[in-house]
Amino acid sequence: MSEKKKAKAAEEQPVNQEEQEQEVVSQEESDTQTQAPDQEQQSDQEGQPEDGEQPQEEPEKSQEELLGEELEQVKDLLGRTKEQLARTMTEYDNFRKRTQREKEAIYPQATANAVCQFVPIMDTFERALEAPCGDDKFKEGVEMIYQHFMETLKKLGVEEFGAPGEPFDPNMHNSVMHIEDDTLAENSIVEVFQKGYRMGDRIIRHAMVKVAN
Repeated sequence: MSEKKKAKAAEEQPVNQEEQEQEVVSQEESDTQTQAPDQEQQSDQEGQPEDGEQPQEEPEKSQEELLGEELEQVKDLLGRTKEQLARTMTEYDNFRKRTQREKEAIYPQATANAVCQFVPIMDTFERALEAPCGDDKFKEGVEMIYQHFMETLKKLGVEEFGAPGEPFDPNMHNSVMHIEDDTLAENSIVEVFQKGYRMGDRIIRHAMVKVAN
């Protein structure tokens, strides 16, 4: 064989090999595409129930089971209703107690405020009784009004305090004068310029006094 023919054969041989490789790749792709639909069809067939096989249905509940479920629902509703009722009763009881405390606090305060307005009138009656009067009947009438007034205050729980000889208490007495006298007890009230009034533990007006030592 001549040298030219050998050279030409050598050039054609790689080309033929490439063509053969391309043919092999194309054949493999064709086989893959052919197998893919078969696999999908097989998967679909596996997912479907066999001929004559029906999907399983849940068994129907008996009458007793249905009644049992209804009973549980009623019990749950009853429990929640009882809990809500208990909370409502507790809230109402707290409201009632709070209202009672407020009412008990309001009444003494309102009474003390009212009595405080009448205290200057009591002072006026006392000064009138101390003043000289030529008409005994008139003075007796004023004294009767004063006594009736004091009895009414006592019914309301009002008491007067502050008298000579009592020990001085800064919570109840207002000291406006001091004297030194060895014959008198220390911090004792010597003279009362104005009576004090209280209602229970509530001071309506402090007593104005003179204190010794």
